[in-house]
Amino acid sequence: MSILEGKRAAGEAAAARVKSGMKVGMGTGSTAVWAIRGVGDRLASGEIHDVIAVATSSQSEMECQKLSIPLRSMNDPEINGHLDLTIDGADEIDPDRNLTKGGGGALLIEKIAAYSSEAMIVVVDDSKLVENLGLVFPIPVEVLPLARVSVMRAIEGLGGRPEVRMAERKMGAVITDNGNIIVDVRFSEPINPLEMETRLSRIPGVLGNGLFTQVHPTIIVGQGDGTIEEI
Repeated sequence: MSILEGKRAAGEAAAARVKSGMKVGMGTGSTAVWAIRGVGDRLASGEIHDVIAVATSSQSEMECQKLSIPLRSMNDPEINGHLDLTIDGADEIDPDRNLTKGGGGALLIEKIAAYSSEAMIVVVDDSKLVENLGLVFPIPVEVLPLARVSVMRAIEGLGGRPEVRMAERKMGAVITDNGNIIVDVRFSEPINPLEMETRLSRIPGVLGNGLFTQVHPTIIVGQGDGTIEEI
């Protein structure tokens, strides 16, 4: 069938795991959007109720609003900095379930939601499963604009090849929802994701990076024939 069918199957399977009364982080991207739509449909039908959500990007916020999914911020007293579940996509997943995220530019809020959640479900198509992170798809790093040069020099010292992500149909760099730039980093040799996540985070001017090693998520992989595999 198609990659689209795999994305839809994975997203809808994750949406089916949401229970009444949950506080849910709603992820960003072409697979996560199917999970948002699935939750919206279940709320509209009355199958579940009293679900509140935190959107991880302007994209997911608009999708939730369109479906009348109640939204809060992480600071809202009803959320109180803690989520029951986050559903999100990923750009790459290694055999240890470490993730690369941030292809859509929302890595910082995605990480805040994921690392504040009791559980996480990651929805992907099977093209996202890789042996090593950072060799093909770059590791995104959200950077304070005034620290661009110093951050890129520090990343080069870690063996990375940094490149500012440039916008399409707009002059200049991609600007995140938080007003920062994204530096995409590729590596020539396999990295230790846990170690590299820590080292990138310690660079002054880095607000967050797209390596997710602390969440140990359930992975739902959508296949092209509309079936799913759970890891």
